[in-house]
Amino acid sequence: MAQQATDPERLLTEIQAADLLRLSSRTLQAWRSQGVGPEYVKAGRAVRYRRPALIAWTEENTVVAAPLVPAVVKQAHAVAEVPK
Repeated sequence: MAQQATDPERLLTEIQAADLLRLSSRTLQAWRSQGVGPEYVKAGRAVRYRRPALIAWTEENTVVAAPLVPAVVKQAHAVAEVPK
């Protein structure tokens, strides 16, 4: 049984996928109906997710915030760029 839990190719249920992503299963359901969110596998009525697909989706949707530039620096650059 322990091997199953660590098998990266094991398909996850909707609830397991939601737990992994720290989302509700209703969010995953809504995303599927909207055609967005991570890839999933449909087996009859059952919905399953591959762990590598969830990790890849998380990486693809990671947003890196731009560093804040103080207003003084912006003003200095604006003054320096004024044509004479």
